[in-house]
Amino acid sequence: MRTHKLTDIGSVKSRKEKEKVVLVTGGSGFIGTNLAHALASAGRRVRLFDNLSRPGVDKNLRWLQETHGDRVVFEKGDVRDAAAVQRAMVGAETVFHFAAQVAVTTSLEDPGHDFDVNARGTLNVLAAARAQSEPPAVLFTSTNKVYGGMEDVRLRLRGLRYEPEDHLRCCGFCEERRLDFHSPYGCSKGTADQYVLDYARSYGLRTAVFRMSCIYGPHQFGTEDQGWVAHFLIRALEDQPITLYGDGMQVRDVLFVEDLVQAFLSAERHIGEIAGQAFNMGGGPGNTISLLELIDLIGQIHGQKPVVTFNEWRTGDQRWYVSDTRKMEAATGWRARVNVREGVARLYNWLQESREVAEAQVAVGRQAS
Repeated sequence: MRTHKLTDIGSVKSRKEKEKVVLVTGGSGFIGTNLAHALASAGRRVRLFDNLSRPGVDKNLRWLQETHGDRVVFEKGDVRDAAAVQRAMVGAETVFHFAAQVAVTTSLEDPGHDFDVNARGTLNVLAAARAQSEPPAVLFTSTNKVYGGMEDVRLRLRGLRYEPEDHLRCCGFCEERRLDFHSPYGCSKGTADQYVLDYARSYGLRTAVFRMSCIYGPHQFGTEDQGWVAHFLIRALEDQPITLYGDGMQVRDVLFVEDLVQAFLSAERHIGEIAGQAFNMGGGPGNTISLLELIDLIGQIHGQKPVVTFNEWRTGDQRWYVSDTRKMEAATGWRARVNVREGVARLYNWLQESREVAEAQVAVGRQAS
């Protein structure tokens, strides 16, 4: 009788171990798709939790399922629904929380919705993680917008870009920079950012925050409000003009998504050492580009420079933001590997191939009709 009980306990334990998954909220989005692909390719089971509200994410989901089969499981749901988040959390060993309202412009139009998704949604994720008998690690994508407009930084013009007058040129902004939430989007993401850090301090959860600069790469369907590198390339492929807000000389450090995925995986491996900490995440000083410089680069890759129009500066837009990634590098050994020219060319090729596939599918559909 005792042996029977031990066998039952062992089988239950084994079954639970097999059920362990990695939960990715916003998992059909650009970053979620690339991370899920890497995890599933490594043999891990992935659960995607997404409301499929962003254009193009249904294509990402279909690609993941066709590529990885039942190793990738999808649950449609919204992070504002606490009960749905609780159900999705069951069996999770790690949570990558990417689900968010991502546009400053949208936050200005409807700050209540922005708060509900970014702040309340993140609190739902944290509460669900804390409620598990074995709480999973939670890694959260915040934003450089938590540092505000940075009007105090003295800048000068050099060629087609702004640059700081002081040592910031060499290393970028570190995590000691004072927080200064600007725009409803900055406030909601900043609120979530601080909750994630405090849940490590107050409740002992293994959490980490990534304050993101500009990420780009395959499976990104960029718009004017978010994903500007992909948006510029899409407009060029469509022979459409590009609108620059401001003078186009604002600078960002851009990070190819494959490098970001490696940063996430490195952070997961080191979560016991980095829990409760925030990391500025971008391409760093070696991977910077201004909007006007990107227009020139697209002209070289595409063979024709896009037509550009200008509009007023947008709320909270930073004229120069570059991440100091040395804290992440020291903690995990991670480094950005893909340079700007290579990354932009790879994204251009992926967008072009995707466009050709879509056109071919439309043609086949017409013939069938």
